[in-house]
Amino acid sequence: MIREEARLDVEFSDGRSFALPAEYLRVESPSAEVQGHGPSQKKIVAGRRRVKITDLEPVGHYAVRIVFDDGHDSGIFSWSYLRELGEEQAERWAAYQANLQTRGLSRDP
Repeated sequence: MIREEARLDVEFSDGRSFALPAEYLRVESPSAEVQGHGPSQKKIVAGRRRVKITDLEPVGHYAVRIVFDDGHDSGIFSWSYLRELGEEQAERWAAYQANLQTRGLSRDP
């Protein structure tokens, strides 16, 4: 975790690595608060440009709970989900920004 740059660096055993910004992780949190209870229920989380990661808590050997400075801490990020976020970062980020614009929302608090 790089607090100063508000990102999480993840490296996998096959050599793939990703630098995942805190804002990206926050708006793509796997929590029900963000994802809802089905694909059509995903929420667009606005105003998180300056969010930081305050803590990482291991969840067994399969995941990590990320605690954000806005109080969000209910997302359990499995290693496979973190990899998916890394591999799909460009597409997901573009879709997020388009959704913000369509709804007249901002990344700024």
